[in-house]
Amino acid sequence: MSVDKVREPFVRISKRASIELWRSWLFRAAALFASLVVCGVIIFALTGLNPVRVYAAMFSGAFGTVKRSWVTIRDLMMLLCISVGLAPAFKMRFWNIGAEGQILAGGIVSAALMIYAGNSIPLVPLLMLMFLASAAAGAVWGLIPGVFKAVWNANETLFTLMMNYIAIQVTSYFVALWENPYGSNTVGVINQLSKGGWFPAIFGQMYLLNVIIVLALTILMYLYLRYSKQGYEIAVVGESENTARYAAINVRKVVIRTMLISGAICGVAGFIAVAGAGHTISTSTAGGKGFVAIIVAWLSKFNTLVMVLISGLLVFLDKGAVQIASQFDLNDFVSEMITGIILFFILGSEFFINFKVRFRGRIKEAGK
Repeated sequence: MSVDKVREPFVRISKRASIELWRSWLFRAAALFASLVVCGVIIFALTGLNPVRVYAAMFSGAFGTVKRSWVTIRDLMMLLCISVGLAPAFKMRFWNIGAEGQILAGGIVSAALMIYAGNSIPLVPLLMLMFLASAAAGAVWGLIPGVFKAVWNANETLFTLMMNYIAIQVTSYFVALWENPYGSNTVGVINQLSKGGWFPAIFGQMYLLNVIIVLALTILMYLYLRYSKQGYEIAVVGESENTARYAAINVRKVVIRTMLISGAICGVAGFIAVAGAGHTISTSTAGGKGFVAIIVAWLSKFNTLVMVLISGLLVFLDKGAVQIASQFDLNDFVSEMITGIILFFILGSEFFINFKVRFRGRIKEAGK
């Protein structure tokens, strides 16, 4: 009597129950290395340039001088602040796509205080007032979709996205109101002579206060999500609203409270952008960082300490892309392609972190 044989699928994919931390970072490091190899081949094939020289230029673009290093750190802190703001909402599975609008809300309030009170209130009280007012403005901008989601189960993705467009129009109104010089359609540098409302230099570094504020928020948010009762409630609601209700957690309250916090921190990012970086306000103040921060939040699994590394990588790639485009006279498409390939590999590594891939082994006999 013949025995039937069963041929296994060529590839078998199964979800991992868990993975060691070191192994997950090994996957990410391998993906980064593979992306650099692929980019090197493409660079040489398209331009004939030595890939090592190109990578050295990328490093120079981000850290080649002290000034470049601090500009990189400044942009890193901005992206990190927004990512930290998205962390609680995303952990709750509330897809807050409205960080851009919340940043602009905070930025408008900061610019208004600089314009109307920058030369009449001492710097320290003014900065404290700007911080609180910007956080409040961002919180209100986050509260609106939070309430609609909690009470009427509105689609938070579309709602927060539409709030971005409203914020852009509101910003355009205030830019026209405050334009300087008249007819320029820009606000210009606010308080350029008096520096009222500008972050002061600390130990000679004008962006050090940015670092202090954002790292403090990063650590506080890590502790809040990991060790507080409210952080536990956020995690439970994110896993299952039904489980949260069974555990006597007020889901509506958690959603509204979390969006207040998320919006407030994004509003603080607007404060940092206006008072600690650009010293002006425009519709491009957020600069698309609200969307880039989504990648940071997702790759870091909402761990704000890991966000420091991911944010640093993305800012480095952005600065490096600009440098190689100018140094080697390449168009923007080549530099953006390199950035895209690296991001593709890093994002792809998450698949192998979350899933096991096994190839077909020996043929099994049926019934065994």
